Amino acid sequence: MKDIIKPIAVLGAICLIVTALLAYVNSVTQPIIKAAEEEAAAQARAEVLKEAESFELMDIKNLPEGITEVYKGSGDSGYVFMMTQKGYGGDIKLICGIKNDGTIEAVKTLSHSETSGIGSRVVDNGAGYHEKYVGKTADDYQGVDAITGATISSTAYKKAVGSAFEAYKIVKGAE
Repeated sequence: MKDIIKPIAVLGAICLIVTALLAYVNSVTQPIIKAAEEEAAAQARAEVLKEAESFELMDIKNLPEGITEVYKGSGDSGYVFMMTQKGYGGDIKLICGIKNDGTIEAVKTLSHSETSGIGSRVVDNGAGYHEKYVGKTADDYQGVDAITGATISSTAYKKAVGSAFEAYKIVKGAE
């Protein structure tokens, strides 16, 4: 009996110590990670709406599905929309800047888990698909062609942009 209890107690003590150490490391690194995420989000907002010097988080109710946050750019520069849309491989997180005249200044992928190769051609910022939306309005963004072989990812991207235009109309009506 003693031969069974001793190893169990040792393993239990090791697990308890490791758990305590992991909890401590998490509590130390969590604020650092959060600050880095906030800085990356602020930098992304500045990239998709270049005229804005600062951004104000808006509290708008009844936003379209997939819109997680809306920011108003300083002056009359426009709005930035944070979006999440279900793609082929999982969630695609995008950010879209729409100028006050209703045209897209830029769209950027923040994160994704799309298939490497085919699906990633839609969501990778270096692949150029996002540039097809620059200058588009709510009336003509539907004309952007999907990438062959990545229809689900392309459709998700287009749906996210459509949600941004819907949110834009809501925000402009709330002013």
